Amino acid sequence: MRRREFVIGIASLAGLSALHGLHAAPAASRSAGAPWKEFAPANIDLIEPLPALDIDKAVWRQRLPQSAYEVLFEEQTERPHSSALDTEKRAGLFLCAACELPLFSSAMKYESGTGWPSFFDSISGHLATKLDFKLIWPRTEYHCVKCGGHQGHVFEDGPQPTGQRWCNNGVALKFVPRDTG
Repeated sequence: MRRREFVIGIASLAGLSALHGLHAAPAASRSAGAPWKEFAPANIDLIEPLPALDIDKAVWRQRLPQSAYEVLFEEQTERPHSSALDTEKRAGLFLCAACELPLFSSAMKYESGTGWPSFFDSISGHLATKLDFKLIWPRTEYHCVKCGGHQGHVFEDGPQPTGQRWCNNGVALKFVPRDTG
């Protein structure tokens, strides 16, 4: 890549960032090894992912239904309104469908009207975020820190107290109801 193309690309990203209301993180909090953090929404705490479980994708492919594998390890998106977890209202925990790490509690869930299970917060330290440019403008994508499985995207249009919408693929989750007996 020539220098001119690089400079034009960086300028374009800066313009897209401003256009879509994204803010650079304060200089003191930027990570030298993760320049993508500069484009993340200001109120999202981007963390470095932990080393993923040392499990080959072929093993995950055998363990999971095809739709779950494609979302978790090929970063696909399920169709809206295709998951029963979108309307799940019981008390319990939402776990990563691959490694079963708890990601959300039912107390964090709300009806967003998007067609995907949505949460206004997540269990601290259990999700890692990165910037996703697949739709041209930057979005904040999140993954399970234990297995690296793709869960969904987080947006700044959710309810209080966080103002966040953690929009999750239902096939990437497993719901465990709280024992009521």
